Amino acid sequence: MRKIIFIFLILSAAQLILAEGEGEEKKDTLWTPKGVVGINLSQVAFSNWSQGGENTLAYTFFTLFGLDYIGDPWKWNNSLKFAYGRTKFGDQGYRTNDNEIFFESTLIHHVGWAASPYAGITARTPVSKGFNYEVTPEVQIVDFLDPFNLTEAVGFIYDQLPNFSTRLGVGMKQTWADQFAETYSDDPDTPNEIETFRNETGIESVTEYTIDFLENMNFYTYLRLFGRFEDLSVWDVRWDNIITAKVNDYISVNFNVLVIYDVNETLKTQLKEALQLGISYTLF
Repeated sequence: MRKIIFIFLILSAAQLILAEGEGEEKKDTLWTPKGVVGINLSQVAFSNWSQGGENTLAYTFFTLFGLDYIGDPWKWNNSLKFAYGRTKFGDQGYRTNDNEIFFESTLIHHVGWAASPYAGITARTPVSKGFNYEVTPEVQIVDFLDPFNLTEAVGFIYDQLPNFSTRLGVGMKQTWADQFAETYSDDPDTPNEIETFRNETGIESVTEYTIDFLENMNFYTYLRLFGRFEDLSVWDVRWDNIITAKVNDYISVNFNVLVIYDVNETLKTQLKEALQLGISYTLF
């Protein structure tokens, strides 16, 4: 089921983007496509170095696609993010350090109120196999669509300020898993059975903001919260922060801090911090 949903979401987004690129004469000016592909790099190399150290190489391939419809009274925002990265320390093999596909679609109907009604979905899955490298031997903990998270929500959004929006709604969150169901989708209240599907209802809150500063720098932040009705004292958190310094049309320096807390994955707060040189190309 999750494979059908994931393929449908990807094909729908691709069809919309490709339809907008068929010809300038057919293009609806209310549609704004966006597409960026690139790679972030970090490397340290030593040769006959008396002060110690190990060679390291880290890279992350990424794509950012978007398609926004800004009309009156309807507004529809779509975004698809792909990131896959690996790191190599010395003579050790490559290790996966970035591994995610994240899709978000939000349909808004402006009715003249301060806050407008919206309906939205988000989907998240690993790109490929991921491992826990803190144990020996390493243990696989994720795979493509295992787990697969899907959230649907309806509520109200405030988007009257430039580059800022915040929304609050009631949502449902589904989690599918197979090989790793015991970690991500299992119900601890049924010890004699391992569930491969979990559905939860709760409150969704999403805040997004971006600002340009200095001559060539940009700050972007995205905060998503999901609290289950069964226990609103514990909230899932996804807080993504990116500072980008643009060197030229193709090269930039990126500083990214991503904080994730999801009780279905681990009781510990997950943190990723990366300072990298990026090479990117804007498709449209």
